[in-house]
Amino acid sequence: MIGFHIDKGGSVPAYAQLVRQVREAMRLGLLRPGDRLPTVREVVTSCTVNAATVLKAYRELEMSGLVESRQGSGTFVTGTLGSADPHVMARLRTGLARWLDQARQAGLEDEDVQALVTSVLAQQAAGAGQADGAGGAPRAAGIGGAA
Repeated sequence: MIGFHIDKGGSVPAYAQLVRQVREAMRLGLLRPGDRLPTVREVVTSCTVNAATVLKAYRELEMSGLVESRQGSGTFVTGTLGSADPHVMARLRTGLARWLDQARQAGLEDEDVQALVTSVLAQQAAGAGQADGAGGAPRAAGIGGAA
């Protein structure tokens, strides 16, 4: 079962954090169809959030077709996200942890790492991760896309 955590100091609403954590757990294979999510009461107690917050998150997940609420039984995962082999995911996670250790040793903080990852994702999405037409080095990209 997933254990939720809420960053109350952050700018992301609590319900959106819950939704994101369920979606991430599904992508990582930590939650699979048939798994039960914690009850609203359990989440309220563990995260000290309002029941309406948890209900909103669960409703959004249900509207997305990812979970199903069963009266008297709880909320269960019904959909799937991601299709990567769990062994591949484990290997990539280990490599990412090593890279993150190097980033920390280089002095990067969480926001630096997030900015770096976001910029690389945007760069690749824009096709800037490929070499330019003249056979040169990959093009540089700023935040939000290619420069």
